Amino acid sequence: MFENAIRNRYEFVILFDVENGNPNGDPDAGNMPRIDPETNLGIITDVCLKRKIRNYVETVKENTAGYRIYIKENVPLNRSDAEAYKYIGADDKSIKDLKKSDKDIDIKIRDFMCSNFYDIRTFGAVMTTFVKDKLNCGQVRGPVQLGFSRSVEPIIPQEVTITRVAITTEADAQNKGTEMGRKYIVPYGLYRCEGYVSANLARKTTGFSENDLELLWNSILNMFEFDRSAARGNMAVRDLIVFKHDSELGNAPAWKLFDSVDVKRRDGVQVAREYSDYDIRINEAAIPEGVEVKRMG
Repeated sequence: MFENAIRNRYEFVILFDVENGNPNGDPDAGNMPRIDPETNLGIITDVCLKRKIRNYVETVKENTAGYRIYIKENVPLNRSDAEAYKYIGADDKSIKDLKKSDKDIDIKIRDFMCSNFYDIRTFGAVMTTFVKDKLNCGQVRGPVQLGFSRSVEPIIPQEVTITRVAITTEADAQNKGTEMGRKYIVPYGLYRCEGYVSANLARKTTGFSENDLELLWNSILNMFEFDRSAARGNMAVRDLIVFKHDSELGNAPAWKLFDSVDVKRRDGVQVAREYSDYDIRINEAAIPEGVEVKRMG
């Protein structure tokens, strides 16, 4: 149990948009923006947004103690896992004998990883080193979970042909003056993501605290600000709507809170091309007692 863990359950809705960019390419479809083939609604995976949040935390915290990132580029996971073994004075050969003599070894390893790595404390993780060694701490379920994002309206990805004056090889340079290429863009799309924060899991499993929660909100609001790319175009978080329950287990089902947020294109707008083309309303009369709503965008 963690005394400093958050005490309230939360749900939240993120509204973000893309202009002339590819927010999340599908490698199985030539990197075309992901879509639901039946509705043509755009899709962005939870993994994509978690990567943005991790990158923001790594940028602003720069390996500050307790805020390191577990899932990161060029760092093998077993290298980070080995730090936990070193902390308890074991290795992959002696861990089985140590587990027999210390019944709390799983909890010690889990707590070490959660206290040192922000993304494990937040999203959880599957730590394969510990799974292979048959430890019960190999899978940590995080208190913060995101669903897939979907566009509010159908999107029509466009394939844009581009040219490059620099030729790849000497042989090609004798026959042509430019190289041709292609990229996909979404002219405009407003996306909606729904998420959850479990105070119960925070208290029992990872120790996700109020300071961690504040960092999460800041990460969401600014997750595109330090992640600019010509391929992704202009992306921005437009609104963050947070539902705070006055208890650990919550006072209302999540679907009822999500349904209270209505996003519609404004009357008279034929084709939406900017955020102001939409009307965002919260039906506060539908929000049950014991739940507070706050707009942080």
